[in-house]
Amino acid sequence: MDNTTRNRRALLPALLLACTLPIAAHAAKPAKGGVEGEISSELAQARKEVSRELAAARAELENGNLELGNGMHFGKSRHRDDGKPLPKAEITPDGDFLIEGEAVAIDTAQRRELLAYRAQVIDIANAGIDIGERSAQLAIDAVDRGLFSLMFSAMTGSLERRIEKTVKEAIEPGLLQICDSLPALMDSQQRLATRLPQFRPYATLEADDVNDCADDMRSEFATL
Repeated sequence: MDNTTRNRRALLPALLLACTLPIAAHAAKPAKGGVEGEISSELAQARKEVSRELAAARAELENGNLELGNGMHFGKSRHRDDGKPLPKAEITPDGDFLIEGEAVAIDTAQRRELLAYRAQVIDIANAGIDIGERSAQLAIDAVDRGLFSLMFSAMTGSLERRIEKTVKEAIEPGLLQICDSLPALMDSQQRLATRLPQFRPYATLEADDVNDCADDMRSEFATL
């Protein structure tokens, strides 16, 4: 199994784990006064924190530089001929292409392509954030069923299984939609690589990644 497949198959378990972290952090706090009310209050706070943190992530995507190869990365990692990692590359909100912080000279058409590619990547990233937010909220809801149910489920292990089932059912359609968006992203990436040679080393999405995405996702869900 190559590194690309390992990275892609690590996505779902990591997302499931991330969705349960706010729950563990809040539910583990000692209850004071009305125990059940305290837990419900903590879970309500967890919902707010999830929404606030993911809203900040969306804002950062829209307003910050898009760093190529980080976060929403599909395809093989590329290195220079000497085996060293590629220099840091970014696309700014204005469509500038930066390599190690230095702007590459571009024309109007290249800027237009850079902005189109940036928008596609951000759309996919936002779709992933939406999936993560819904998953986290559903996971929190799954444990907000009263104190006795929460304690019994935690002791028997059924809480974890219920959360996993709930989250899987919620995120699978959205992740498959992300797979459906990859052909257009690859076309945009290849077009940009043709028109802007300095971008070419960062065009790592390949046909196999696109073709295998949905099958890999379904296979991963079948094993969870």
